[in-house]
Amino acid sequence: MDPMTLIGVVLGFAAIFVSTTLEGGNPMAMFLLPPMLLVLGGSIAVGLAGNTMSDAARFPKDLLKAMTAKAAKADASLETVVALAEQARREGLLGLEEAASKLEDPFLKEAVELAIDGTDPEDLQEILYGRIEAKRTYDKVGAKFYGDMGAYAPTLGIVGTVLGLVHVLENLSNPDELGHLIAAAFLATLWGVMSANVIFLPVGARLKRLSELEIASMELVLEGVLAIQAGSSPRVVARKLGSLLPPGSVKAGKGDKAKAA
Repeated sequence: MDPMTLIGVVLGFAAIFVSTTLEGGNPMAMFLLPPMLLVLGGSIAVGLAGNTMSDAARFPKDLLKAMTAKAAKADASLETVVALAEQARREGLLGLEEAASKLEDPFLKEAVELAIDGTDPEDLQEILYGRIEAKRTYDKVGAKFYGDMGAYAPTLGIVGTVLGLVHVLENLSNPDELGHLIAAAFLATLWGVMSANVIFLPVGARLKRLSELEIASMELVLEGVLAIQAGSSPRVVARKLGSLLPPGSVKAGKGDKAKAA
């Protein structure tokens, strides 16, 4: 579990509440149901309006994923692929059958099984690249949904403020209530900007980042399995895959066995 998004959201709200308190305000005054309902409920509603029924079912799962999912590590995939390359060099591709059955990564498992079955390298690359593109397209939907809500929320906040100010004008004959009504009106704008920048946009950015890391790991697996199928040595596989990773991302010792092969 990587709780960085959850930590960031909590710290963001904490900074807002603490600064409000230091200025002599009451943070609990921000929790007024009408503006919160308009902004949060309205943002979700119009966000769903731009998607399909089948898309809507996945958005709660995407939110949970953004808050709790563990980021994929391409260097971990590198270590596994190099180990498979070592075994393939000793026992041949057919010797990977037992190892393939124990793999937890479904993409890596499918890739190794295709290689074991003697799939033509071009066909194998086409199949796996299709999986990667399908994953990329699928992930864009969730990230776009939360990014769209981040764009809608401030505008809905302005709508709430305008409605509140209309209510203020209706009560000009009651000066004692004007302060409360004006404050309530501007709370809608506050929740619009705050929810967009502390919740919706960060969640969308997190989903996009998780997708990038997962796809990078899948691309590394693809290149690694193609190299194994081509009969490359473990050392060549390790160096080839290492070149696909950012400098310093491969920990010392992860390619030592391959280099000695």
